[in-house]
Amino acid sequence: MELKKTDKMCVIGIMWFFWWWNVTHERPSLHPTISEAERTYIETSIGESPTINESKIPIPWRKFFTSLPVYAIIIANFARSWSFYLLITKSPKYFREVFGYNLAETGFLSALPHLVMAVIVPIGGQLADKLRKNTLSTTAVRKIFNCGGFGMEAIFLIGVGYSKTITSALVCLVLAVGFSGFAISGYNVNHLDIAPRYASILMGLSNGVGTISGMICPITTELLTKNQNKEGWPIVFLIASLVHFAGVTFYAIFASGEKQPWADAPEEAQCNWQPPTDLPAEMMHGEYGYADPTERKDNNLSFRRVSNQRNSSTDSNQFYTSSSRYTSGYNQSTVNEPLVNSQGYGYGETLSGTTKEQNVNPYHQGY
Repeated sequence: MELKKTDKMCVIGIMWFFWWWNVTHERPSLHPTISEAERTYIETSIGESPTINESKIPIPWRKFFTSLPVYAIIIANFARSWSFYLLITKSPKYFREVFGYNLAETGFLSALPHLVMAVIVPIGGQLADKLRKNTLSTTAVRKIFNCGGFGMEAIFLIGVGYSKTITSALVCLVLAVGFSGFAISGYNVNHLDIAPRYASILMGLSNGVGTISGMICPITTELLTKNQNKEGWPIVFLIASLVHFAGVTFYAIFASGEKQPWADAPEEAQCNWQPPTDLPAEMMHGEYGYADPTERKDNNLSFRRVSNQRNSSTDSNQFYTSSSRYTSGYNQSTVNEPLVNSQGYGYGETLSGTTKEQNVNPYHQGY
């Protein structure tokens, strides 16, 4: 039995879902094949830290809905989605009714605008990163690429609506979709600039609002072009252009490329929290509440005693190194063994010979 085109798309969608389910993970630290360098780079970029208790981080919904940079992204996404759904659902009908040309049967011409966009997007991304690194601020780069890309798309959408020949209509359509590829380096990555910790939530929020245009745009188009009314098509593309110009204006005024004050984890999630250890319960004893490093060694967490080259004869100058994954990001840093002092905790100031040293809680060093 031969599958219809829609059935094939459904099968591909199901296959993609299972593939996505298998390769995605909640956070970089949980990915089974990620390299240490890549994990550190990602976590540093998005602001994650082993000293932050994720369970104590509430989602700042009120801050989301009172932030103008967030609204700038949402409105830009809505504008882009309007033209996207218009071209996906109605461009074959436009070419058929206005020019008597069945664009859906010409696969290459149907795919050409999106093929051009696929080429433009990575080029725009590389150019945006280069400008951010050497010349302009992140805010300036985001506004230039978003407003420039959407502005040019809006102009060429008007050209599509008022074209008198199929050639000019196709050229304008290809240029419109192509320029929209530059805008991907604007609004579409702006979530990571303003709130890296909540970027996934903001992406879902802006995309959710953007899909509303997927309901409004087809209905509006059908009302304006019912009974194969050719005169309605220029109005359809003019509306799409005006929606883009509105999005460009709002984004140019209110968008930001700087991290927002509410994007950091609250103080209560950062204070006095220690990463869990992999030590078994029978090792968690001793005067200071953690295991004696000389007692045993297991696969997940091990300590080794090394001598201090300055004075190997004193216990106060002995060091320990940890291979725990919670300290791996600090490149096997060494810490002083805690000593008992007059305060009774071993983490205050002590005297070793004639040198005054500061002993540090090994779980707090480096944070």
